Amino acid sequence: MGAGDELAIRGAELISWMETFASPTLAVENDRIGLQVGSINAEVEGVLVTLDVTEEVVDEAIKQGANWIVGHHAIIYQPVKQIRTDSPAGRLLQKCLKHDIQVYIAHTNLDAAEEGVNTVLAEKLGLQGCRTFVHHKQDRLKKLVVFVPESHVGEVEHALGEAGAGCVGNYSHCSFQTTGTGTFLPQSGAKPYIGEQGVLERVAEVRLETIFPESKQRTILSEMHQAHPYEEVAYDLYTLDSPGNPIGMGKIGSLPEQMTLQAFIDLVKSAYHVPHLRFVGDPNRKIKKVALLGGAGSRYMRDAVSQGADVYLTGDIDFHTAQDALTEGITLVDPGHHIEYVTMQRVVDCLYGAFGSQIAIQLSQIDTNPFSFR
Repeated sequence: MGAGDELAIRGAELISWMETFASPTLAVENDRIGLQVGSINAEVEGVLVTLDVTEEVVDEAIKQGANWIVGHHAIIYQPVKQIRTDSPAGRLLQKCLKHDIQVYIAHTNLDAAEEGVNTVLAEKLGLQGCRTFVHHKQDRLKKLVVFVPESHVGEVEHALGEAGAGCVGNYSHCSFQTTGTGTFLPQSGAKPYIGEQGVLERVAEVRLETIFPESKQRTILSEMHQAHPYEEVAYDLYTLDSPGNPIGMGKIGSLPEQMTLQAFIDLVKSAYHVPHLRFVGDPNRKIKKVALLGGAGSRYMRDAVSQGADVYLTGDIDFHTAQDALTEGITLVDPGHHIEYVTMQRVVDCLYGAFGSQIAIQLSQIDTNPFSFR
């Protein structure tokens, strides 16, 4: 998808967009995310999106001319004590560095993002009325104070509200305004919107205040700068002690129609393109409310049940959890960890919407699922 080397962008711009799409503030503490290999200053010639970064995927990137890989699972999980090029892990890093391949990872922050893994998994099952059911942190509240000339208050206020600032309970676009006088003296090289170099200006301005969740900070500041007429925008940011909204992973919602567990299993196989899966429960049991969590979510089984789920769908369910579920009458469906692969197309689509006219963006065609089925 896309092309145009003459319009290529820098890595910093790609990373900035990724951190708006899946803010690092959404990640579980100490998760291995962000740029893991390469340079933030590297020009982006092409992007390959993948669930896992394997040597085969790196070979694919080289063949496709993609010097950036956006992956979900980290290429480096533990601190690197040595890089042995006669080991698979060392050989993988060597190949990335030798061919100038940058590797950027969005893991639990992508799991928790609005357009992320669990949202897409729920959409593919047609779940309705979805909400997050597992919370791991608070999205800290921040206050923005920006000083705007009276002529542009409406534009800046609207831009901030549309970007997600000013949400308080069931109200949006909340803000507070006071009027005052701003002063500034344009120096040599300045290109002031109001006034001229060397002349002290006094301008009627409005102090515009609003709050926002930290996870939206990049988007909100970007929209503020675009709507504000000044070359240099005067603004302050404060971190508040007030509790913010909970951040979490996993979704719980309802199927459009009640169905049997067997019918639900067939739906899961079709939606996630899996030929086989594991399950615990009576195939004839009626299913309406579904909880799901992409990846390995055994430990959240009882959270799903306590919130009324008829079935809990997740990957990597261990033997003893399944045994407990059978004993307690809990219904489980395990289509595997690798089903997260089906959500990577959303990342490709969103990247294409942002950069499709500037860089080539592709979805990896390498099957990184380590399991085989007969």
